[in-house]
Parts: sequence; C-alpha cells; structure tokens
Amino acid sequence: MVQLVHGFMNGRYMWKKPRVMTMQHLVVMLPVLNEALGLAWVLERLPYQRLEKRGYRTTVLVMDGHSTDGTEQVADDYGALLVDQDGIGKGNAIRHGFREALRLEADCVVMLDADGTYAPHEMTRLLARLEDHKVVIGDRLNGRMAPDAMTRLNFIGNHVLTWLATALFGTTTSDVCSGYWAFSKEAIHALQLNSRSFEIEAEMFASMVHQGVEFGFEPISYAARIGEAKLGSTADGWQILRKLITRRIIPEPLL
Repeated sequence: MVQLVHGFMNGRYMWKKPRVMTMQHLVVMLPVLNEALGLAWVLERLPYQRLEKRGYRTTVLVMDGHSTDGTEQVADDYGALLVDQDGIGKGNAIRHGFREALRLEADCVVMLDADGTYAPHEMTRLLARLEDHKVVIGDRLNGRMAPDAMTRLNFIGNHVLTWLATALFGTTTSDVCSGYWAFSKEAIHALQLNSRSFEIEAEMFASMVHQGVEFGFEPISYAARIGEAKLGSTADGWQILRKLITRRIIPEPLL
C-alpha cells in the first residue's frame, strides 16, 4: 500500500518520496474436529476488509483433527488452507498450527475455536492490543457472555481454574481457559508446549509466565456453540488443573 505525501516549503510545492505501508501477514488459525457448520459460520464472518485496512494480509489455516463431516469441503469452499494435524486433540492441533504459521512466515497469529462461540470481528480489537503486548487473550469471564453459553458447572469451573492459575503462578490471569488469542511471532517462538488436548490454553499461560512473555486481556463476547460440545466438564477440568500444577513445578515441558 503506497501513501503519497506532499507539502509546501519556502514558497515551492514539494513532493516527498511516497511512503510504502508494509502489510503484516496474519494467520487465522482454526482448530477443528467435525465442525463443518461452525466452521462455515466463522469463515463467513471473518473481517477481511477491516483487517486489510489495518494493514494485514490474511491466511486462514484450518487445523483439522481428521474430521469426517464435510469440514474439508467447507474449508475449500471458503478458500482456507486445510492441514491434517499431527496426532489427535486440540493441543496437538495448536502446536502443529504454530509450526505451520511460522513456515508461512506469519507476523502474528489469531487463534479461535470454529464453533460459533467467539465473534470473528472482535479479532481486530485483540490485534490492536498487540502493539502493547506480545500476546492478547480474549476474556470471556469479564466480557459479554450469553446466558446459554456455558452450563453452571462450566461457569464455576472456569472461574475456579482461573483463580487457581493466578494463585499457583503469582501472575493474574482473567480467563485461563479462553480459546481466543492473538500472538506475535516472537511469542510463538518463545512458548514451550507439550499439551495434546484441552489443557493447551492453561499451558500457554504457564509458559508465558516462565518465559517472561508480556500478555494482556481484552473483554470479548461469548455465545452458545454450534453443534455438540467436546469439552467434558469434570475430566477435562482435572486435566487442566494437573497441567497447571505440573508446569508450576517443572518450568519446561517434558517432551
């Protein structure tokens, strides 16, 4: 993008050399497993024009956990890049997605679930905060949550896990299980992760604390998901807590 600059000096009309605005490469990463309906909903609402005006060229990266419901066709219909993830589970999808984003020479990455719970247009607010932080996390618990977005058990569990994460690491987190994040390239290089499943967000928080990665929060909206939930209230909650305790004791993951 070229911007012409001119001015008036010493009685003469002067033209200055045009300034070229360098477009940043944004990778929008969507981990999916049999989320054809939710994926179409998200891809339809990605704010491409607003992102371009803010200086981003966008690549959509669908990290597919070996879906069988037409997810691949949806990604193709919307021009997204679909990658069959290594292994199974959200943690493997995110870790593989980070490697793909760096291979694509991304300057920044936005990660969100492709199930309709997160508003795609709100990513511009997260990206704006990257000017002051290396990572920005979408905060559901202090944002606008739809009445049917969480069960009462999940709501309580999210608050308890967030409080425990703050207590364990001595660093405040507002929403340790959020699935809406914006990362700078530098932050992705710094993160040390080995999670395979839904504990990945908690481990990213732990790794940021250990690696001294500066992060902030942006309140977001949160809606009821499209389709069947995959996160189990109790079993996955204990897995997340175990990961927090493990990474508090062992700063670097055991690969």
